[in-house]
Amino acid sequence: MHIESEATQHLRHAAGAARAASQVLARTTDAERNAALRAMAASLRSHARDILAAIEADLAACTGTTAFRDRLALTEPRVDAMATGLEDIALLPDPLGRTLADWTRPNGLHIRRIATPIGVIGMIYESRPNVGADAAGICLKSGNAVILRGGSESVRSAAAINAALVAGLRAAGLPEACVQIAPDADRAYVAAMLAAAGLLDLIVPRGGKSLVERVQREARVPVLAHAEGLCHTYVHASADHAMARRIVANAKMRRTGICGATETLLIDRAVAPALLPAIVADLRALGCGFRADAAARDIVPDLDPATEADFATEWLDAILSVAVVDGVDAALTHIARYGSEHTDAIVAEDADAARRFLDGVDSAVALWNASTQFCDGGEFGFGAEIGIATGRIHARGPVGPEQLTTYRYLVIGTGQVRP
Repeated sequence: MHIESEATQHLRHAAGAARAASQVLARTTDAERNAALRAMAASLRSHARDILAAIEADLAACTGTTAFRDRLALTEPRVDAMATGLEDIALLPDPLGRTLADWTRPNGLHIRRIATPIGVIGMIYESRPNVGADAAGICLKSGNAVILRGGSESVRSAAAINAALVAGLRAAGLPEACVQIAPDADRAYVAAMLAAAGLLDLIVPRGGKSLVERVQREARVPVLAHAEGLCHTYVHASADHAMARRIVANAKMRRTGICGATETLLIDRAVAPALLPAIVADLRALGCGFRADAAARDIVPDLDPATEADFATEWLDAILSVAVVDGVDAALTHIARYGSEHTDAIVAEDADAARRFLDGVDSAVALWNASTQFCDGGEFGFGAEIGIATGRIHARGPVGPEQLTTYRYLVIGTGQVRP
């Protein structure tokens, strides 16, 4: 006789409640969901003291690096930003009920493809406690219920944020089961979620490479994810030097621990002697270290040498890999070999070179004359994001409310029967 684990029993109960809540959500109006989002935002602000006390306890127990602690940390402005994100989501167009296509068949049948919620989302995330608020807001806007499982390092702050969100749902008159969180950070809960075919409709992992690879390997539920963000900024020979310096500094050092941070600088051989020393000086002043190929070290001799593995490393820290390349094709070859199809950018004044790069790079997000750190749901106008997707199915890039919908067909007849 099979006996379910405590984690599986809890998940089965939570998923049942989430399914019932999702059915309520699917019948709500956009105005009702927007009112709930604003109530959740107000609740986050009113519970800010509790949330900050929880994060202080999490930070006190944290033994990670400075970059890791930055991903974990919350401040009063960051709590307010979480609330603002929910309010921004409320301002977005209704993703549900949209007519994606419609046509009439020769027999007179009128067919409409319309956007509908996916159902029950499972979200597994690490370190960043604000992810729970972003996921809750995006799921609610798109009519989906969500079950969250945060990391052990943020268990207190994730619970405090969830309590505030649930209080907002309650105030808005929507089911509290629209947004639920695992009772603890037991790894068994992740295993239960991965095996929850028929209970969860989609799993979104957001965390380190090992977590995402485990989810992709073991899940019996469809997965929407990216394994890592090995992003490149390529400085073309035609680049404006001041612009290139500004973009590279921001792309690498604005926040080194996010998946959209540039991890590798590619710079054209024609411009490297004049521009690379200035870029290195800029980044060193900001505390960045380097791993450089032989051609880059010929120009700036005191750079640390890069190994083959360095160019395949997502640093998530103040370290930048550097390679000198010969033109657009060489840059694209390097990115195809080492990149993760997440986000890659070119800095160039030559429009033809930029178009060749944008057309040739096979990434979820490609940018011209802008920082890779713009790969973000908020910056795309989604209010927030539940994650970045680099797969080939369903969604790519920042995942907002519209990307968390599927579709169904409505067929309107006038008495037709099939011959």
